[in-house]
Amino acid sequence: MLLHACCAPCSSYCIEYLNEHFDITLFFYNPNIHPADEYEHRVSELKRLVAEMGLSIPVLECENDTQSFYALARGREDVREGGARCFDCYRLRLEKTAALAKEGGFDYFTTTLSISPLKNSAKLREIGLELEEKYGVKNLPSDFKKKEGYKRSIELSKKYNLYRQNYCGCEYSKQSFAVESSK
Repeated sequence: MLLHACCAPCSSYCIEYLNEHFDITLFFYNPNIHPADEYEHRVSELKRLVAEMGLSIPVLECENDTQSFYALARGREDVREGGARCFDCYRLRLEKTAALAKEGGFDYFTTTLSISPLKNSAKLREIGLELEEKYGVKNLPSDFKKKEGYKRSIELSKKYNLYRQNYCGCEYSKQSFAVESSK
């Protein structure tokens, strides 16, 4: 299985759960993450988590292609968090994952994004199923926050002392968080 990973905290429970059922390869492709040092911090935390869990799960990194994200966000910078800009960001990351899954001969692909209570799991499922048809690789439609998955990710984050960011990743979500925090 090729598992798109957005960050270590979200990946923690997904890895724990899926490792019992699949041979996993993690794929860190998140061109939305801003600034560059935040991107580097998140990928290093993911690698640290895998090592500290004592797992031999490969972590593939893709070039930090921020231009792809900014191209899709252009004109929608002010769209609310969780709206159309975010849905296109889901698609961008899942499309790259599905394409790599096909290229690499993986049987399945999915994403850790669905563990977040702030992410639309139905939209992630819809996009994943479209990409399954397009690329011919099975999508594992998941809502990892269910059955205490999100709660378990919090527990694992504490256990491994993981850096938990307070925004999704893009500069627009960071600005949105700053506005909400100042209220």
